[in-house]
Amino acid sequence: MNTEIYTIFNGTGSYIPKQRIPNKHFLKNEFYDSDGNKIDKPNKEIIQKFEEITGIKERRYVWDYQNTSDISYIAAKNAFKDSGIDKESLDYIIVAHNFGDVRADNKRSEFVPTLASRVKHKLEIENPHTLAYDLPFGCPGWLQGVIQADYYIKSGDAKRVMVIGAETLSRIYDPHDRDGMIYADGAGATILEAILSKDRLGILSHAARSDTKEHAYMLWMDKSYNPDYGTDDLLLKMHGHELYKYALRTVPLVVKEALDKAGVHLNDVRKVLIHQANEKMDEAILQQLFRLYGKKKSEIPKYIMPMTISWLGNSSVATLPTMLDLIFKGKLNDHDLREGDIIVFASVGAGMNINAAVYKMPLLSFRY
Repeated sequence: MNTEIYTIFNGTGSYIPKQRIPNKHFLKNEFYDSDGNKIDKPNKEIIQKFEEITGIKERRYVWDYQNTSDISYIAAKNAFKDSGIDKESLDYIIVAHNFGDVRADNKRSEFVPTLASRVKHKLEIENPHTLAYDLPFGCPGWLQGVIQADYYIKSGDAKRVMVIGAETLSRIYDPHDRDGMIYADGAGATILEAILSKDRLGILSHAARSDTKEHAYMLWMDKSYNPDYGTDDLLLKMHGHELYKYALRTVPLVVKEALDKAGVHLNDVRKVLIHQANEKMDEAILQQLFRLYGKKKSEIPKYIMPMTISWLGNSSVATLPTMLDLIFKGKLNDHDLREGDIIVFASVGAGMNINAAVYKMPLLSFRY
């Protein structure tokens, strides 16, 4: 068998904000529907129903002095510490996000300079050949960055790529929209590296799609549902039920496409890491994936799908790299990864965009 170039994770890091925001935080909010009418239900009932549907009990918010680029930088530092590599050896820094830096005192998106440039600046990387750019791709942005890194590495253009997913959704949600309780803050960073191997390992395949003709505006920006909100700030909105149906219909197909490309059967997959958008939705996606292989709900392995949404909420592009870092560091109960394990990543989000990737764990000695 010939030696080939493969892409592996050689270091991960994350930043989980310190502010814990339990559901009771929203008891004093006034909630309105999309027509601007105040919802005539007790907040306790609204929050209880929200928790039943999403599985979210609390989420994390950054401090007022922190921005998305700040927490990206912290996650990146942690990834460097984990990998032990020279920061000057990076060929690319890709930062996936959707809103840039949004300051607590001025809720306007800052995209200039790019967050990747800000992170490279904070890291004090001197190498001019470390190219830094941003990737706005909805919630699947981090995974799309990983896919791009794999292309760079396998083409011979790069040997090491850092991909970061970070967001501060606490700055752009509508406090008068029930869906706003979903959103959270966080950052995850990964370092991908080229290795030569005779055995297939690392990233084995990936698949992606963008359904924009009919579904581009399932998530969008608009004014507050509260007609007396007082500003014309644009805040994040979504058609939650339609998004749920779309994800359930399409995400399993993209995952199967990636598995088929890799020549891997679902039976050989040890972990399925799905973007943490909604607990019930992720469970339904997993069940539908198993149905594609003729399997019943009762046949789904107990610990195949890690979940962090109950205590971290939905931090968009940060959910997958944060979860991966927690597993690698042994910080997620009942979940670990061993040599030879096959992982499937999947994400869905604004656009609408979906992607999936299949990864085989290398020998542990390859990671460092």
